[in-house]
Amino acid sequence: MQRFPPLTNLFFVFFIFSISLSFFEVVVSEQGFCSAPTSAINGENSKALYWKVTNPTLAPVHLEDLPGFTRSVYKRDYALITPESHVLSPLPEWKNTLGIHLITPAMGSHFVMYIAKMQDNSRSAPPPVDVERFIFVVDGAVTLTNGSDSSHSLVVDSFAYLPPNFQHAIDSDTPASLVVFERRHSYLGNHVPELTIGSTDKQPLLETPGEIFQLRKLLPTSMAYDFNIHIMDFQPGEYLNVKEVHYNQHGLLLLEGQGIYRLGDSWHPVQAGDAIWMAPFVPQWYAALGKSRTRYLIYKDVNRNPL
Repeated sequence: MQRFPPLTNLFFVFFIFSISLSFFEVVVSEQGFCSAPTSAINGENSKALYWKVTNPTLAPVHLEDLPGFTRSVYKRDYALITPESHVLSPLPEWKNTLGIHLITPAMGSHFVMYIAKMQDNSRSAPPPVDVERFIFVVDGAVTLTNGSDSSHSLVVDSFAYLPPNFQHAIDSDTPASLVVFERRHSYLGNHVPELTIGSTDKQPLLETPGEIFQLRKLLPTSMAYDFNIHIMDFQPGEYLNVKEVHYNQHGLLLLEGQGIYRLGDSWHPVQAGDAIWMAPFVPQWYAALGKSRTRYLIYKDVNRNPL
């Protein structure tokens, strides 16, 4: 005959289970598993501009319950690099600066895109010979000096283009983060690019026939420049009308917002902090989702014969 445990033992087990369940509910609430994210409580408007680029929502601590998970993808003709995949390493010859290389020629690109995380009392190193540089400030402030000892203070949303072999230094007394693009300049006749310094809000909105997004170009469009950097803004629900396929390469960093990016035959959810490399002729398309605007910074090679 089967014997059942005494009733007192069953009551004791149930009592322990109830206490454990109550404790688990408290822990869950305290750890935020069932609570609203901090941004929903404090409001994203209280954050610094582009704060998600340097403080991504999906920080490493949030990945402890998702071992092995990443949205990052590397394909023959595109790559999506998301914040949980970032690897920090010292930037050669830079002082007190760590770098996150997002796009390099190892992928197939002809340019480099990286984030430079400058610490206290930091300074840049010059790029290689004949290499041009573009910097865009996403956090903090830096001072740009050139060979003539003139200096410029660059804050968030400011940028600078440094022509090839242009003597300069970027200094920061406190932590700051830059998006940096570099490529070997493609010289064209007597066309000579010049030092360019500005800020996003000072750049005019340009017409975009057939499209509804807002477009700003940060560099002059003259033949002296072999690439440009665009700032593109989408309101929620807006999308690209043209399903682009072209010979130009792109390097993109989402500064704000979230949405869906089509790359080749795949569709990827993306958000602020994500970086994308697009090779020539990869099909590409974007739609903005969520409740706030999307803004992204995008590199595009221009003004040169593809031969």
